[in-house]
Amino acid sequence: MDKTCYQLQQSIDAAHQGLLLREYLKKEMHISRRMLSAIKYKGGHLQVNGEEKTVRHVLQDGDILTITMPPEVPSDFLVSEEMPLDIVYEDDFFVIVNKQAGIPVIPSHQYPSGTLANGLLAYFEKENLASTVHIINRLDRNTSGLMLVAKNRFSHERFFKMQKRKEIHRRYLAFVQGTLSNDEGLIDAPIGRREGSAIERTVDWRAGRRSITQYKVLKRFPDCTLVAVRLQTGRTHQIRVHFASMGNPLLGDDLYGGPAERIERQALHSFELRFIHPFTGVPFHLHAPYPEDMARLVNLSIELKKI
Repeated sequence: MDKTCYQLQQSIDAAHQGLLLREYLKKEMHISRRMLSAIKYKGGHLQVNGEEKTVRHVLQDGDILTITMPPEVPSDFLVSEEMPLDIVYEDDFFVIVNKQAGIPVIPSHQYPSGTLANGLLAYFEKENLASTVHIINRLDRNTSGLMLVAKNRFSHERFFKMQKRKEIHRRYLAFVQGTLSNDEGLIDAPIGRREGSAIERTVDWRAGRRSITQYKVLKRFPDCTLVAVRLQTGRTHQIRVHFASMGNPLLGDDLYGGPAERIERQALHSFELRFIHPFTGVPFHLHAPYPEDMARLVNLSIELKKI
């Protein structure tokens, strides 16, 4: 059975009568030149009232435009592997997954299989989608929480532009070692690679890239502090490096000096995701509950939706 290519259908109104199809696709559908080229030459279709048309076709009031995206072929290094997925939301455009700690997001030399992308590809194949996996926001292997994944390249392009405009908002929960004296704060310190390491990052005032982390203390405990964190930039290991640089590494984060006696991974959870649906305009505001290993650290009774 042939896999299903993603289709988008639009009804043309009087305000757009007389426009060339090319102009409508660019101005109203925000389809890039690269995407249009893929539709035209890589197996996609442009149809008006069920008939194939070129981009020079003149649109009329009441026309029904159907755009069929070309089939997508996964990269050679990505193979499908069935695995349990905690899917919080799904529609024709994207899925939102609550990722467990310990699962890498994409294959690498260190983790060639068993990643979230492998599991999502198997899920897409089960849905008979002619698509591959488009990760919008990555999380470290040992970070849990909400992840946004586009189901086709058209959706991915929209979300990529939203990310650049900072229209996708995320917040994290973190347990940091010790006590933070301020109830809230801003960490503005550049981050770069640690010399001699392919993995570690460090605050580097000479060659690092500007990195800004905003935090709010939720609750103080005798030996640690629970904080809600919002990123203004998205550097690798940003939250972990910034709090470690203050002398307050995350619990369980032995890479950056955090104590590992009470939790076996960095105590970091992406608990909130907020954005406007790029196709329907519907506001999305989702929360992921505390993961069990973080909840066991203390008696957590804070309601996430009120943070």
